[in-house]
Amino acid sequence: MDGVAQPVGTAQGVIVVGAGIGGLTAAVTLAGAGVPVTLIEADAVTGGKLRAVPSDAGPVDCGPTVLTKRHVFDALFSRLGLRLDDHVTLHRADTVARHWWPDGAALDLTSDAGANETAVRAALGSRAALDYARFEAETQAMHDAFAAPVMHAPRPSAAGILAATLRRPALIPALLKPNLAAYLNARFCDPRLRQLFGRYATYVGGAPNASPAVLALIWQAERAGVWTVEGGLSALAAALTQVAERLGATVLTGAPVAEVLRNGPRAAGVRLASGLELRAPHVVFAGDPAALLPKGDVTGAARAIRRNATHPRSLSANVWSFAAAVEGPVLAHHTVLFADSPNSEFEDIARGRLPRDPSFYICAQDRPVDPATGPAPLERFEIIANAASTDVHTQTPQETAQCHRKMLTRLASFGLTLSPEPTVADLATPHRFAARYPGSHGAIYGRSPHGVTASFRRPTAETRVPGLWLAGGGTHPGAGVPMAALSGMHAAEAILRVQTSTLRSRRTAMPGGTSTA
Repeated sequence: MDGVAQPVGTAQGVIVVGAGIGGLTAAVTLAGAGVPVTLIEADAVTGGKLRAVPSDAGPVDCGPTVLTKRHVFDALFSRLGLRLDDHVTLHRADTVARHWWPDGAALDLTSDAGANETAVRAALGSRAALDYARFEAETQAMHDAFAAPVMHAPRPSAAGILAATLRRPALIPALLKPNLAAYLNARFCDPRLRQLFGRYATYVGGAPNASPAVLALIWQAERAGVWTVEGGLSALAAALTQVAERLGATVLTGAPVAEVLRNGPRAAGVRLASGLELRAPHVVFAGDPAALLPKGDVTGAARAIRRNATHPRSLSANVWSFAAAVEGPVLAHHTVLFADSPNSEFEDIARGRLPRDPSFYICAQDRPVDPATGPAPLERFEIIANAASTDVHTQTPQETAQCHRKMLTRLASFGLTLSPEPTVADLATPHRFAARYPGSHGAIYGRSPHGVTASFRRPTAETRVPGLWLAGGGTHPGAGVPMAALSGMHAAEAILRVQTSTLRSRRTAMPGGTSTA
């Protein structure tokens, strides 16, 4: 094998592969505990899916746009003796999301359940408001019941889930619904509210008519608070990278990993695509775990996980990132333009087709506008439409152009015009995601959430290869910025547990690290 073996740190060293949010939180947790860490990223910058592209108005996000559960990051920084607010500037969004329907109905939802009930009554009527109030109480109970045994546990606990359900037997009828769409159909008389809350399945890459009813609790994660980050969510990744370096971690960028090295049955380091070998007794793989499967993009760990831990794949997306001036109805930071038909896009995706009638989500990165200065001449936008992963549908260039026209037509139907109009060059397709994220097939949420057992099949931090650990959105507890962050902390804590007897005490000083391109 080519390359020169390079020791990393001491016998307690850890290599973290992938500097997305999961890899970053694993790295800072380990480095903060005094463990020598080398963080390796294939891209030229850290962040993984929390990335930005240049525009005439500055860097514009082209990945996740919603930050919920900020307490996860407050706790992470506090553990390191730091404050999150000293590293990034967060603003709580007054409007969780603005929703527009083709029939002219509009609804803003906030973090205030009472205000939401009033808004639903004004927009959609008294019966819809009563339905919302019932839904609000029920999903809050779901969230309270399942946060500990599912989202915050190192692995989903069947016993914990059963105990939580038995403590709240009123939830049982809801959880027995075959899918989220069936649950919402039984809760809402107004199809627009079914469409609105059904979209939360897409937050983890699923369709509402195939995802478990329990995903309705995602609404509570959002209602508890949506935060915007000055500079975009990529600024959060940059802040975590700086903290990792200050804690002594070595950060290597522009360094794709080709192989997980083994010493007998154990992981023993990695070989880079350049041929360079880096050795360590623990490796955290924070890319898409599907890359580790036989015939995957990263060799040496073919038996680490089962195929059903990563397949079937989740949804992908068509994503535009650009700067433009906008005219028309006032956008919130998060605005959803709903399709005429609530379900047709998911039916088309399941059949391996480009959606004929998709909904579009708009992140207006520079909203809300400062009333003292008004809107900037150019604002930064990210627009997202659901799509199939590349193993379900091969999107042709003609379909990409068709999708682009649909987006512009849909915006125009709601009275929105952009100047200059974005071009197809501003559009990231499922194929571009597949090329950027090895093993993903363009699926940007990892394993599909479809089926009642999906959360139990998703891989956890520990693999079947000793010394090889997993983190990232493809690992339990799943997709989303706070969930990926928790996965990194789970992996780090698992390593710390096995090293308890030899770890040195946690650092109080913050030595400088190195960043090498």
